[in-house]
Amino acid sequence: MDPTKIRSDFPLYESENSDVIYLDNACQTLRPKQVMDSMNEYYYKFPACGGRSIHRLATQVTIKIDEAREKIASFMGCEPSNLIFTKNCTESLNIVAKGYPFRKGSSVLTTDMEHNSNHVPWITSKINHKYVKTPESGIFDFEEYLKNLNKDVSIVSMVHTNNVTGTTIPAKEIIEAAHDNGSLVMLDGAQSTPHRKIDLKKLDVDMFAFSLHKMLGPSGVGVLYAKDEILERMNPLTGGGGSVGTTDYNSVTLLPPPEKFESGLLNYSGIIGSGAAIDYLSRIGMDEIEDHEKNLNNIITSRLKDNDSIQILNPVESSLRSGIFSFNISGIDSHDIAMICDEISSIAIRSGMHCAHPFFTSRGINGCARASLYVYNTKEECIKFADTIEYIIKTFSA
Repeated sequence: MDPTKIRSDFPLYESENSDVIYLDNACQTLRPKQVMDSMNEYYYKFPACGGRSIHRLATQVTIKIDEAREKIASFMGCEPSNLIFTKNCTESLNIVAKGYPFRKGSSVLTTDMEHNSNHVPWITSKINHKYVKTPESGIFDFEEYLKNLNKDVSIVSMVHTNNVTGTTIPAKEIIEAAHDNGSLVMLDGAQSTPHRKIDLKKLDVDMFAFSLHKMLGPSGVGVLYAKDEILERMNPLTGGGGSVGTTDYNSVTLLPPPEKFESGLLNYSGIIGSGAAIDYLSRIGMDEIEDHEKNLNNIITSRLKDNDSIQILNPVESSLRSGIFSFNISGIDSHDIAMICDEISSIAIRSGMHCAHPFFTSRGINGCARASLYVYNTKEECIKFADTIEYIIKTFSA
């Protein structure tokens, strides 16, 4: 893949901010023209309501939504009927936590490194919450997982790839052990789906959630995958038009999934744009994307790992961190690092606790700075980022 050629599809690099080095991709990626054009096509050519009216404009919307669902299903290795469109990964995770009929007194088993989206829904639900502690190495402890996987665990709900450290759990082995225990498994795929090939049927995962805004798609579109039997048992988070077969004054009959979970008008332009984002990623190839990010991360890590003023959040080995480089500099607050990067080099990175508060507070860490890479980032940008961090250390570090 040629990131220089890819960059020509992204309007940011032709704007007044063309000098920005965008390294905040774990938060949200940029969008190519192809995605924006497909969204605008909805507003210009068939700006109607899908799934209700039968005129030609509404029919076009319905067809486009069905096409997007089919594209995403093919991309993820599943059937279209098993995909629910949501607002984001957070809503997808909440649907399961709030809508599945877990048995009374049962538990959910997570990790101690969850994003708040896979933490808050569980601690505010009626199900008991347990978590697997991660050792100092930053690598998932499978033996600790097995110790916690007892008969009271109804569901294992874990982040597939962590948004702070970039580490990926051994999903296949986790799922197999959970199923042997009679437990369901849900994965938070917000940080894995944009960066590597995911095959849901091969994984045999029961539920899987992700957001399109982290993979070149529009904001406001998430996806929840679930197996047929789960969709049948699970209750929707909301109810209303579009999800109903019929109602009377005392009862309601819901439509079959996925419509059962898609009440109200959907984000039609966003879903159509999501289909275009899937097309774009498919043309590049997910294996190429994964290799590109690892190569860029290795450039940064090789330059900075031996500097005594830098603390890379474990693991230090770049091949274990996908496209994420999270770090602290001695004597400098993470927000100050991000601000200086922006001011002196037009480098956009993230700082703080990254919506993973328990991870940081339990370890006595006051957040970190995070650079995260994607398809349009270049070797030259990574070199400039490393140069900037070395300058910050030389100029500001205690």
